[in-house]
Order: sequence, then C-alpha cells, then structure tokens
Amino acid sequence: MKGEHLESLRNLLDKVNFQKIERVDHPTVNYLLHKAIELCKPDSIFIATDDPGDAEYIRMKALETKEESELATPGHTVHFDGPRDQARDKENTRYLLPPDVHLGKHINYKERDEGLKEVIEFLRESMKGKEMIVCFYCLGPRNSIFSQLSCQVTDSFYVAHSENILYRPGYEDLCNADKQAPVFCFLHSAGRLVDGVSADVDKRRIYIDLAENIVYSVNTQYGGNTMGLKKLAMRLGVSKSLREGWLTEHMFVIGVPRDGESHYITGAFPSLCGKTSTAMLPGQTILGDDIAYLKKVNGEVRAVNVESGIFGIILDVNPVDDPAIFEALTKPGEVIFSNVLVKDGKPYWTGMGEEIPTSGYNFSGEWWQGKVDEEGKEIPPSHKNARYTMRLSELPNCDPHLDDPAGVRVEAIIFGGRDSDCWVPVEQSFDWTHGVITKGASLESETTAATLGKEGVRKFNPMSNLDFLAASLDTYINKYLDFAKDLPSPPIIFGVNYFLMDEEGKYLNGIMDKVVWLNWIVERIRGRVGALPTPTGFIPLYRDLKRLFAEKLGLDYSEAQYKQQFTVRVPQQLAKIERIERIYRNEWGIPEVLFKTLEDQKLRLEKARKSLGDFISPLELSQGALEG
Repeated sequence: MKGEHLESLRNLLDKVNFQKIERVDHPTVNYLLHKAIELCKPDSIFIATDDPGDAEYIRMKALETKEESELATPGHTVHFDGPRDQARDKENTRYLLPPDVHLGKHINYKERDEGLKEVIEFLRESMKGKEMIVCFYCLGPRNSIFSQLSCQVTDSFYVAHSENILYRPGYEDLCNADKQAPVFCFLHSAGRLVDGVSADVDKRRIYIDLAENIVYSVNTQYGGNTMGLKKLAMRLGVSKSLREGWLTEHMFVIGVPRDGESHYITGAFPSLCGKTSTAMLPGQTILGDDIAYLKKVNGEVRAVNVESGIFGIILDVNPVDDPAIFEALTKPGEVIFSNVLVKDGKPYWTGMGEEIPTSGYNFSGEWWQGKVDEEGKEIPPSHKNARYTMRLSELPNCDPHLDDPAGVRVEAIIFGGRDSDCWVPVEQSFDWTHGVITKGASLESETTAATLGKEGVRKFNPMSNLDFLAASLDTYINKYLDFAKDLPSPPIIFGVNYFLMDEEGKYLNGIMDKVVWLNWIVERIRGRVGALPTPTGFIPLYRDLKRLFAEKLGLDYSEAQYKQQFTVRVPQQLAKIERIERIYRNEWGIPEVLFKTLEDQKLRLEKARKSLGDFISPLELSQGALEG
C-alpha cells in the first residue's frame, strides 16, 4: 500500500516540492506525507532539504509568524508556550496497542483503533490556513551503524527550527537509503491558535503507534510534546533496539581525559539527581546529555549521542555553577530561549546569578512582580521548566567525537538517584549482572517538595528509563542482562548518590564532591586503585579519596567524613531490597536471576550484621581490601 502514494503526491505538491520528494521516493515517507496532507489540509507545503537556505527559510518564518522573536544578542530568539502548555503531558502521552498486547502497568497506553480514531479527528483540517513543514533528520551520526532516519511533519516553524538545531540533517541520507530502511515518522499540529498559542490544550494528545513507527502530536506547542525526535523518538528507539539486541538509554555520554586518552562513561539519572551537573564537570568533554544508543561492535560496547544539540532546563544556569553553558548562552550564536522573562531584548531566568527585572514579558504575557494567575498563584518571572535550545558544538567542552560514525567505547555506566539514607556516594558493582540488577533495575529517587509537594517519596525508576519504555519490564530486564553475555570485558557498572544525609537532614556530600567520585571511577577503569569489598559492592579506600580530594578540590578529607559517608546502612539496604523485590514480584516474566541476586545481597547483609551490627563502618571492613 505504501508504494502507491508517490504519484498521488504529484497532485498534492507544487512542482518544486514534488521534485524534492521524488528524490527521496521512500514508501514510508510517501505514505506519511500523503496521509498528513489529506488529513490536515494545509494551505501550502514546504519540503526542507539539507540546503542551508531551507534552514534559513524556516528560521525566518518562525520570526515572521511570531512563534519566535529576536533578542538583542545576534542569533538569539525567544519562544513562548501557553500558560497551560509548559511541560511534557505524561497523562496524554500513550502507546497505541492492539487489544491482545499488554506491556505492563507501567505503560500508559490506549487501545490502538480507539486512539487512532481520536487523534485523527483532532488532526483533521488542523493545518487549514497554515503551511506544512516536512523535515528529514538522522538520529545518531550519519553514515553509521547507529544512524536512524526520521521524518518530521509539523505546522510549527518553532518546532522545525528547534529540530534543525538539535539533530543532524537526513534528507540526502534518505535519498540514498534502501527503500526498505525503517523511518521514524512524526506528525504534529499545534492545532487552533489564539494569540499565537495552542488553544485546545484540553484536547492535547501525544500518541505513539509502535505498529507503524508513527507518533501523532496535536494541540500542543511545548517542545517535549512536539519535537518528535526527542523523547518520542526515544520510545520508538527503545522498541526497535530491544528487538534487535542493542540499547536505547536515557543517558549522558562524557569523556574523561587521562594521559592523552579519553575514557568514556555513560550515566542515567532521574530528574534533579545530578545528571547535567555530572555531564558538565570541568576537565572533561561532553558527547551527549540526554539520549544514547549503545551497540556491541567487535567485542566492546560503543555509544553515540542520538542528538547533536541540547534542549536544556535553564533554571539555575549561572557563570559559577555552569560556566561552559552560560558562556554559550551569552555570546552571539543560534540559540532559542523558551518561557524565560524578556526585558529590553535580554532574557532573564531564575538562578542566573544576576538581578531579575520587576517587569517584562514572559509566558503569561506582560509580566510584573506580584502578578497572579487565574487561581491566585503568583507567576514567576521565568517558568521553572524554561529551556534553551542550542548546538553542542557551541560548548567549549564539546567532545571531538560527537559526529564520529564509530561512536566511542564505553568503559563504565553510572546509575544515580536521590537517596537520603541508603546508597553510599560511589560504589562499584561486583559484575555486569549485579550492577544491572542492584544499581540499574533497583534505581529509586526521592521526590522533592519543589516537584510534587511531598518530600521523600521514593519513586521506582529502573535505569531512569521507566517513562520511555516501549516494552514490558521483563523484556527490558532480560535484554539488558543478555546485552553483555558475549562481551569479554563489559563496561563496569557503578552507583552514585549525591544526596546522602545525616540524622539531622544535612547533606554529607559537597556540591563538587562528584568530581572526586567520578575521578575514582576513572581510576578504577584504569586499574590504578584498589577497592574495599562490602556486602553491596566495592567502595573506595580511604587513602585514595584523601589524595583525590586534595588533588582535585584542594580539600582535606578526614577519616571521620569517610566513615560517615561510606558506612553500610544495613537496615536501609534490607528495606530497599524488600521494596524492589515486591515491585518485581507484581510483574510477570521477571528473570529468576533478579530475585536470586537480590536474595544473595540480602544474605551478605544479614551475615555482616550478625558480626558487625546494623551500621558497618568501612574502617571495620578495611582488612578485606581488594588491591588493584
């Protein structure tokens, strides 16, 4: 059926745009475009190629249509989403599944026929009076085993402009691709607009059809709901990778140089757990901050950044804590700010390190200090989810292998969450299986009062990927365990925790202590330091941390600090095992090795408690140190 649509496009496109599509002539693209035009009824259609002139047309149209406005710094623009359209809509982001397919209670889904009928009705004639933009991209480096070709159809020039910054061009790649090559497809309409923003957000829908690799998005402008290639494509990537034996992960990729060689590490952290701050530590390079593809190549794990740009939260970005990002955001260059405060052509945001004006323009329109919304709540000058969109290449610490078709060799994987009383600051797993199960599949993160209004609630989030799984948990865990089976030396898995507290609720980690934890991880990768075995993994030796704190931070690290931070908290560890086991017992098909690994850890903890008590100082374990 899909092969029948090229000729029909001849009658739907003008001569110039038809010639562009004729060069592509991919059955999936022809099908998507025919369907989108017939359904959405745009007044005109623009097919974008890799020509820089096409990208400039999109950028200028974003200004002309008032989706973006120029700021004082050359190349900088600002975009505003509506007051009710400021974040990913988790409730209305659903997989469309056939009646006989169920992926588990963690999956937010809708019966496929019902969901398609609903979203198609919302999309019907949604582009009347508008121009349809069709863009082609490559997820991952081009001409690579990681490359995933994609097509975005939208009526938002802001969306197209953003994706031109965030992703590698893919038009020429599609022209030269095999006609059977899979293509991820995205159809988006902002819907009916009032004062330039989506008016019908009560009909906001983001539906993911795994059967056809199509994502539908309507009645929304916020980037996380509309930029198909971001977290929406990640869901398609998870489904595809698990079928094919590789991994699509919610991970940063960083390089840490040592003696002329970079050691590459990936890391998965839930929101507000230190992911960005770890990725941007001084003295290292950043390859990616959000989504990674991991594949096995010649006996080793290699990774790429799916993206080539950053759609980052701007809250608290300042010259002290984020010098590289702040520098990129304050110099001339192509940057889109969203939902910040603008005054006299300059963007302002909370935590930027300078005084915020008492009036200006923001996502609520004209703004003044003390302005309240319809519910009487004071409107902040800059939304807490305000963003910036820019190319990674604008960062002074951008890794030189960003676009390397071969990717980079992954030597370590870090899992980190917000944990006040259980995990130590850094710990190495015993092996791949132990790490996947006790660090990744057992990942939890405590909520904060700022996010959910109730502090300290532990949220289960395996591999920090639960929101994006397009598979049942048993499939995901099994595939993760199998991933390293034929690898002679799989990446070493570590757990980190920057949020450990004492009995009085005081953090035991300094903000920059993560520099030391990361450097210890690198020294373990290189085989330069020993480690201390505990019932839950390997922890640093005191002498190594004392040296690293002095070398990296100029601080004197005391034995008392070491004891307080790295004490094995047996009751908390046992309670965590019980929580995690209970969760997995309520799922089907979970591999028995998960329960055995948790049980073995429980037995080690109970054995240690019998001889050393509930709280075991690392100094009491020091005779068991593993050297080298």
